[in-house]
Amino acid sequence: MLAYARRAASFLERHGAATPRLDAEVLLAHVLATDRVGVYLRFDQPLGTAEVDAYRSLVRRRAAREPVAYLTGRREFWSRELAVTPDVLVPRPETELLIERALAAVPVGDRPVRILDLGTGSGALAVTLASERPAASVVALDVSTGAAAIARRNAQSAGVGDRVLVAVGDWAAPLAPAARFDLIVSNPPYVPTAALDDLAPEVRREPAIALDGGADGLAAYRCLVPAAAVLLAPAACLLVEVGAGQAPAVAALFAQCGLAGVVCYADLAGVDRVVAGSAERAATEIAV
Repeated sequence: MLAYARRAASFLERHGAATPRLDAEVLLAHVLATDRVGVYLRFDQPLGTAEVDAYRSLVRRRAAREPVAYLTGRREFWSRELAVTPDVLVPRPETELLIERALAAVPVGDRPVRILDLGTGSGALAVTLASERPAASVVALDVSTGAAAIARRNAQSAGVGDRVLVAVGDWAAPLAPAARFDLIVSNPPYVPTAALDDLAPEVRREPAIALDGGADGLAAYRCLVPAAAVLLAPAACLLVEVGAGQAPAVAALFAQCGLAGVVCYADLAGVDRVVAGSAERAATEIAV
């Protein structure tokens, strides 16, 4: 069995895959309905004809630079498996920093908390926050009907479908003006349009609507930050993910919209990845 994975890894490496061995093993595990540990435990088990054919098909598609998550239909995020299709952006590890900061803003407790997730995509943020905070109810919005369907599926699979309301809409447009939330999160599109062609082939296969941030990558923030600022309850927090180098501009936009205590949080690579601001105080402190 592992001989197939080794040959597949070599093939993928020749076709430019960044993680050929990992990809080969994940795809083999998918074909065998197991995990990578299971592949190693069954290293000498022969593959049946149908399994060989299925594996070869997936490896060829991966060599054509289809994302592994689209081939397997799933991606792990915050130790939970999420359904993923070409309708949604593939959840990324750096977005877990946004979860960390969101959980810090919503302490564990029995007090009901209302959370809004703008541009929910697969529902990674909404589902994770609802799972980690049982007293929370989450409204998750996305302009894509396909993405909304996947987010609902993930919420149901995680057992939080009764507390995650997924709706279709452009940013906060579907919400009543009087709606108020204790926490608002968003991972909007932030890649400058001119940079889209420079992305890895796998990333270019993801929905452009979830990637294209306009000429300077900040178009989505100019829409969502003013809208979110008026939806924050007293002492509530807005948290957004940003691209490399965008934190100062987004922090300044937070301040312009009256948010206070604006702070930027760096990821493990030292890149400012999350911008946070609060409706709590009148004075604004920007840390970049």
